Amino acid sequence: MKKEKAPYNRTLDLTEEETVSYSARLIQINGQTSLHEILNKTIHQDIFSVLDLLPDAFCDLIFVDPPYNLRKNFNKLKFSQMEDEEYETWLDSWVSKLPRLMKENTSIYLCGDWKSSPGLYNIAKKYFHIQNRITWEREKGRGAKANWKNCSEDIWFCTKSSNYVFNLDAVKTKRKVLAPYKEEGKPKDWSASEAGNFRLTSPSNIWTDITIPFWSMPENTDHPTQKPEKLLAKIILASSNEGDVVFDPFLGSGTTSVTAKKLKRNFVGIEVDKLYCCLAEKRLAGAGKDNSIQGFSDGVFWERNSLLAQRKLEMKIIL
Repeated sequence: MKKEKAPYNRTLDLTEEETVSYSARLIQINGQTSLHEILNKTIHQDIFSVLDLLPDAFCDLIFVDPPYNLRKNFNKLKFSQMEDEEYETWLDSWVSKLPRLMKENTSIYLCGDWKSSPGLYNIAKKYFHIQNRITWEREKGRGAKANWKNCSEDIWFCTKSSNYVFNLDAVKTKRKVLAPYKEEGKPKDWSASEAGNFRLTSPSNIWTDITIPFWSMPENTDHPTQKPEKLLAKIILASSNEGDVVFDPFLGSGTTSVTAKKLKRNFVGIEVDKLYCCLAEKRLAGAGKDNSIQGFSDGVFWERNSLLAQRKLEMKIIL
């Protein structure tokens, strides 16, 4: 018997009919392919059987969220923890194949936790220009009795060359002003409203405004390491332009493809697990009807929970 969901549980799942329907949209590659054949498609295969078959210089941005170096179950697949040197060898086995797929101005973002991050750095510096390390707060981390709670992850921002896209104005954050400063009685670099005082600020490499998908959010799935759409939106807006191609070789439940579609980019994703592929296709179908992204509105990223206060004020004014 399938357990009935709680009334406000919006976690996406699949019926048997949906699985059959969405499976038909998946593709597999058996020979050298063109961009036209894979554009805006979910490739249901292992990356090691696909990377050598993809076209040269086809993508404008790569987002990579590989298994971290720890034991983790991904539906029917299991990833086992390795010795550090062995993990770096595994990383190198597929990272080394990515430069061929990139244009000269392509950026790549590589995700890892505190254990995986050093290995990612060691491999990334062999093939790319490392521009920065982003650290973001993953507020769902487990507590520990004899250690600090794990609630952060790293993303290495790298580029193929010194010529790359970075759209600063597209990723500014609207933050509350706690000590509003005025010049000649007028706000300096901030605006006042009934919901509070806010300022648009340039983004840093510390991200504390990300909410991990949970059961009441429509983007939530049962994928154990699902990344939030808001996190991908920051990366996609900063490092690509409308119409560009965003590539994700470890697609999971589809966050990269879905966010790219919502932001008017093209996408290509690879995922070995059929369930996650079908969830990605279901989310993509929904993105055609609703392109909203939690925490991103009117071209602005809001601090966590501050957008809700603004929306409540707007509704009050309308009523």
